[in-house]
Amino acid sequence: MISRDAPPRGNVQPNDSDKITRGIRIHAAPRFIAERSDPAAGRWFFAYTITITNASSQTVQLVSRHWIITNAKGEVEEVEGPGVVGQQPILKPGETFEYTSACPLETSMGTMHGTYLLVGPGGERFEVEIAPFTLAEPFTMN
Repeated sequence: MISRDAPPRGNVQPNDSDKITRGIRIHAAPRFIAERSDPAAGRWFFAYTITITNASSQTVQLVSRHWIITNAKGEVEEVEGPGVVGQQPILKPGETFEYTSACPLETSMGTMHGTYLLVGPGGERFEVEIAPFTLAEPFTMN
């Protein structure tokens, strides 16, 4: 969803990440999804919401993604593909695009980071960084 409203800044959690590259702000907010997880079977499920804000003075289009996902065993999976959630959003200056996706892990903790490939005016291609964020099952005390 594209909007012209700035994302809220007061709701940043410890596992979130936030990075600005060339005026493009990428904020990641992960969360554990207990109802889709089965720790006894070695399956943990996490969702993450990404907010992309174009704080630059130029219109850009997100054309592809590259994720690096690392579980607690140090096993790495790379995911590359066109756009995000089936879209290749165009963001004018001041616009924001937000989407939610998910990631299964075989461990209760892991990290994600990566890059988006964007195209600017005149076809200039450049990458923006998605800073590392933590996927972690919340610790509860009994």
